[in-house]
Amino acid sequence: MNIKEIIKSAIAEDVGPGDYSSLSTIPTDATNSAKLLIKEDGILAGIDIAKEVFRQVDSTLKFEKKIEDGTHVKIGDIAFIVSGSAISILTGERLALNFMQRMSGIATSTNKYVKAIEGTNTKILDTRKTTPLLREFEKYSVKVGGGKNHRFALYDMIMIKDNHIDFAGGIAEAIDSCNKYLSDNSLDLRIEIEVRNNNELEQVLKKGNIHRIMLDNYSPNQISEALKLIDKRYETEASGGITIETIRSYAETGVDYISVGALTHHIKSQDMSLVAF
Repeated sequence: MNIKEIIKSAIAEDVGPGDYSSLSTIPTDATNSAKLLIKEDGILAGIDIAKEVFRQVDSTLKFEKKIEDGTHVKIGDIAFIVSGSAISILTGERLALNFMQRMSGIATSTNKYVKAIEGTNTKILDTRKTTPLLREFEKYSVKVGGGKNHRFALYDMIMIKDNHIDFAGGIAEAIDSCNKYLSDNSLDLRIEIEVRNNNELEQVLKKGNIHRIMLDNYSPNQISEALKLIDKRYETEASGGITIETIRSYAETGVDYISVGALTHHIKSQDMSLVAF
């Protein structure tokens, strides 16, 4: 399902047979304008999504973009102006806000993590901990905030986690099976494997045939020790329980990536509202 289809479904969910609140109170020929008012400092995301919402609600509405995604906005800024049928503006209002508030919240939160490790070479990654069917919106918002996307879904990267290892019978068996599957099916995908301690790490280093090692629930000191063992032979990623307060200590180890599930699943929506004028 692409973005336009998701928005179409969202409108159908919200509007159903009609926006009876607006239809019953507003003359059908009434016109008006409304502006998106920023009520909290942050990073803007979702402006084109809002535009598409209003376009699908009523293609005759005029949408004037004032600020681009990725802009640092402040209280009082106007992100866009929408003009035309008053009923149509009210019908699209909540859905446009729902998308933009959540997307801007994700971009703003991501940017705080990015700023927290400024000056290091480590990159911030998102995860698959996203809202079902809204992953494209949420991962886009992470990029707007300055983060990087991990794999998009289960099909574009191999990720060997602890349960895969346990079910496969061990680390060597999981890596061998994975590489055989890729070869047998003519798939060209990168392989990442999760390790929980240095015993598992040594098994991975002995076996090889992977691209990235995820150091799961390691402390910064443990990561520093692990990086010496890895010796730049593979990309490295830290994950597990890393917060905005602790993330710099992880980045300063020199690990290549830090993945943070909270970027998309512990989010406070950005405060903004649509105001008639």
